[in-house]
Amino acid sequence: MDKNPVVLPNKDSDKSKTEQVAEMFDNISGKYDLLNRVLSLNIDRGWRKKVISILKSHNPSTILDIATGTADLAIAEAVLNTKEIIGIDISEGMLAVGRQKVEKLKLSNKIKLITGDSQAIDFPSQSFDAITVAFGVRNFENLDMGLSEIYRVLNKNGIAVILEFSQPEKFPFKQVYNFYFKRILPLLGSMISKDARAYTYLPESVQSFPYGNDFLLRLKKAGFEKVSAIPLTFGICSIYTAEK
Repeated sequence: MDKNPVVLPNKDSDKSKTEQVAEMFDNISGKYDLLNRVLSLNIDRGWRKKVISILKSHNPSTILDIATGTADLAIAEAVLNTKEIIGIDISEGMLAVGRQKVEKLKLSNKIKLITGDSQAIDFPSQSFDAITVAFGVRNFENLDMGLSEIYRVLNKNGIAVILEFSQPEKFPFKQVYNFYFKRILPLLGSMISKDARAYTYLPESVQSFPYGNDFLLRLKKAGFEKVSAIPLTFGICSIYTAEK
């Protein structure tokens, strides 16, 4: 049995995971930011700040933010001394919301959001000093292919910083977290977004994701040498760093 089976938003659909994920996020794009704040209890802002602090020490001139969504991380990265931040995502609905936010904050000269797939990044090899992904690698149709693409477009001595959900392992937080994540979150998510599958897919995809040391092994398989994992908030999520 596959240790990390492919989890689909809609098991009854004949569409690929990429197509299903894009459709799912298109459907919830208008409510996504509200849901994020409510369901994460606003903790996600602090997690992103930690990503920025890691990037700051590397002083990247160019950043690619993969699965940028509504551009929260790309916008947060604008405080860095960068020339250009490019965000890519497969969901046009999410990108439309992100573009509105970027324009409102007068960051259009620094942040560019375009349609793009993690498995076939439309940039030459060694194009970026840093690559970030926040809560997006779980949605890659082919995780190893996506990580290989990240490695390809990253400059030599560049850094990839990946923020992703993991699973708490210590009692009693593990039990409390699992109850909230599997019972409460899908209920609240479906009530606010009117898309029940999006918030049943979330815990299922987290449960199947190879977090911690397993994910570090996948990064090494993609070619990265210096890899590390930093658990956050009792292990709810982790920041993974990988240097080329």
